[in-house]
Amino acid sequence: MRKSFKVNGIDCANCAAKLERNIAKIKGVESAAVIFATSKLILEAPDDKFDAVLSEAVSLTRKLEPDWEIVVK
Repeated sequence: MRKSFKVNGIDCANCAAKLERNIAKIKGVESAAVIFATSKLILEAPDDKFDAVLSEAVSLTRKLEPDWEIVVK
């Protein structure tokens, strides 16, 4: 499954790259891209593990920088 999410609080390309690198390390992530220009996270993971991977990505984002937020609707 592949979905995109708005990411609030990212204010530089280096921050986007840092978040992308760390999310890509999460077990089960097939691909992750954080696009600074649009403030989007594109996350791909197996359908049966997607919710768990997304939850871990949200937690990791808060740990890396409390001002960052992945908007999950």
